[in-house]
Amino acid sequence: MENIIKDIDIISTAGQENCDFKTTADENTGQIKKLYIESYGCQMNFSDSEIVASIMKKNGFDTTSDFNNADVIFLNTCSIRDKAEQTVRKRLSQFNQVKAGNPELTIGVLGCMAERLKDKLLEEEKLVDLVVGPDAYRDLPNLVAQADEGMKGVNTFLSREETYADISPVRLNSNGVSAFISIMRGCDNMCSFCVVPFTRGRERSRDPHSIVKEARDLFQKGYREVTLLGQNVDSYKWSPEENNKARLNKKGEAVTEVIHFADLLAMVAEIDPRLRVRFSTSHPKDITDEVLYTMKAHDNICKYIHLPVQSGNSRILSLMNRTYDREWYLERVQKIREILGEECGISSDMIAGFCSETEAEHQDTLSIMDLVQYDFSYMFYYSERPGTLAAKKYADDIPLSVKKRRLQEIIARQNELSLLRNRMDIEQVQEILIEGQSKRSADQLKGRNSANKVVIVPAGKLAAGDYARVKITDCSSATLFGELVN
Repeated sequence: MENIIKDIDIISTAGQENCDFKTTADENTGQIKKLYIESYGCQMNFSDSEIVASIMKKNGFDTTSDFNNADVIFLNTCSIRDKAEQTVRKRLSQFNQVKAGNPELTIGVLGCMAERLKDKLLEEEKLVDLVVGPDAYRDLPNLVAQADEGMKGVNTFLSREETYADISPVRLNSNGVSAFISIMRGCDNMCSFCVVPFTRGRERSRDPHSIVKEARDLFQKGYREVTLLGQNVDSYKWSPEENNKARLNKKGEAVTEVIHFADLLAMVAEIDPRLRVRFSTSHPKDITDEVLYTMKAHDNICKYIHLPVQSGNSRILSLMNRTYDREWYLERVQKIREILGEECGISSDMIAGFCSETEAEHQDTLSIMDLVQYDFSYMFYYSERPGTLAAKKYADDIPLSVKKRRLQEIIARQNELSLLRNRMDIEQVQEILIEGQSKRSADQLKGRNSANKVVIVPAGKLAAGDYARVKITDCSSATLFGELVN
């Protein structure tokens, strides 16, 4: 197992060549069969795997951390870049050996790659037994049963209603402190480089009361932080009328109040001041002043915003169909700093070498980084995705060597900015939430501050889930180091 696992790259903020993945943990509740899931890509995929595990648990499966013990293996996939799909194909070729020794093993490909390729994936990857898109996970038990009878299956139906709001996720690899809550699915932003609208469908929002209930249940179970997830959380919108769930007030009158993201943020924050609230991802066109003022009004809403810019040049942003220009983006950053202060963490996504990008336009990306001073970023070079608007309209005309060179310049600049921003925290006293033991030493603990920065502190008598006041004493470009303050 270790030989296979180590062949898979782990993502960092240092570039696009890697693909993040997580595996299931061991669960032994007496179920007859074992399920192993590898999840690739974004936090939404990790959250979806928790939904999948819950569905399968109700149908006789415990999870395992060792695929050699599994009756069913699922790869929950990402299609955002070609590298992500190639990583999955490589992994499938490795599982050929496993299935050769266990012909009864069922292997399924889930998620965005499944949705993009559909039944074509069964033809290309002969060992795959089922292909299931993000909106069809309720059908997994039926498809697995069919696979047991020797029948391969595909379900890539995209729904306009499915939110899995009624399913209580199995918290995979949970530290017992932080958890994801999916508040909406799909994306209506047709960015020209992005395949997500085609693999996850149209936007639809969960009932806010189901979200609040899930967050409250997590808090009562000892969790101290929730992250509200969506492809674009700021576009969250839910109304009783649209969802055929009109409620009555005490007078018997229909309540038709529309809930926007700022309202939802406040509802979750008001569960308990000891519950931290985060959210991801924000689209610059939708990060409203109402959201910012709601963040300011609640100390337990973390002062951190992931605000992908993608490019610092207005012409490239137009080609990307991002619906904002450089000036609009910088105005939003200025408003964040004005309302939430300089200490609010801001991170970004960057794409180097988009179609027709000139050297001067690349310099615009570097300059916007200097102006915003991101705390950290996720940085990639452009990877053409079949079926997207960019693939249909624009030539992928930037040589790979140029893309890689520009990416390295972006990475180098971000490392400088991350160190600069972290040095600003030295001598500050901050509240951090302890997440668990540091990987470096059993005598150290790892936590995060409000701005989503990792802080390493002496263990002392603290435990996961504790809040601690910490004086920051040192830093690297990726980590803060501190000492406990009474």
